[in-house]
Amino acid sequence: MAGDARGKVRIEPGAKRVRAYLAGQLVADTLHPFLVWEVPYYPAYYLPAADVTAKLVPTGKTEYSPSRGDAELYDVQVDGAVAQAAARRYPDSPFERLRDLVRFDWSAMDEWLEEDEPVYTHPRDPYTRVDILASSRRVRVEVDGVTVADSVRPHILFETGLPPRYYLPLTDIRMDLLRPSSTQTHCPYKGTASYWSLDTGRTIHPDIVWIYRTPLPESQKVAGLACFYNEKVDIYLDDELTERPRTHLT
Repeated sequence: MAGDARGKVRIEPGAKRVRAYLAGQLVADTLHPFLVWEVPYYPAYYLPAADVTAKLVPTGKTEYSPSRGDAELYDVQVDGAVAQAAARRYPDSPFERLRDLVRFDWSAMDEWLEEDEPVYTHPRDPYTRVDILASSRRVRVEVDGVTVADSVRPHILFETGLPPRYYLPLTDIRMDLLRPSSTQTHCPYKGTASYWSLDTGRTIHPDIVWIYRTPLPESQKVAGLACFYNEKVDIYLDDELTERPRTHLT
């Protein structure tokens, strides 16, 4: 796998056209993005400074990274809006390829596009794969000693770096124990998830069940199915208790 490994940072050129918008105004448009793994779980986009159309106003502030060096912080200014300290550059980075690139804070931008399609939460990782397979294995979910789901019709979602997720028909779940939640999360591979909390009569477990009602096209197989956090419940697979995984998500 090509790229710099110094300081646990991997840097690779991307092949997609990438655009960022703020208040409906184009901030950057490039055919030559770089993917930089600042954390091990997913990459960030670094874009050539020459492809930035917004005005970058120096804040006079810096942030230090042990691996990337000192970052100069900039306000991102377009007609009608300013995102404060939402851009950073590493002009003297030990990674030579970073020196002419700009990273925009993902959440400070209103919209990101890969080619002509919106992408949410973070760039899609080219080394992450999502497979969704129909199965006849029996999945039983138990919380506080109460069976809250029992199905022989799961769809099992296999995503690189995460444990298998068991998506179950709502008719196989104790819906009377679910309590609506206002929580939503976004996944660049699956879309927007809505949540329920679970009331077993002993304890309320917040945001323990989620559903993708209108997932992205590549994840349509889980549309309308619900999934429990393996990390927070007891899952019996073919009547055998599985070990609770430990992940960065919980």
